Amino acid sequence: MPYTVIIPKPVQKQLKQLSPEIYQRIITKISQLADEPRPAGVKKLKGFNNEYRIRIGNYRVRYEINDSELIIILVSCRHRRDVYRD
Repeated sequence: MPYTVIIPKPVQKQLKQLSPEIYQRIITKISQLADEPRPAGVKKLKGFNNEYRIRIGNYRVRYEINDSELIIILVSCRHRRDVYRD
């Protein structure tokens, strides 16, 4: 059963600031998360219960997985130098 991917407004804003080529690559990967929430190369982030990140070139997508409700919530999508700063 596929997961539902939720992209909050702040993450949508981050995505809109990307170049069209990078935007398309990231959207493709995000849509694949619905079928496979923990794809090859995913890293579980230390210090967080259900937070993971995937790497797409120089960009990182951080997201939380709620297995009981089959939901994935994107936390951020930024360049690797900025993604871990809050």
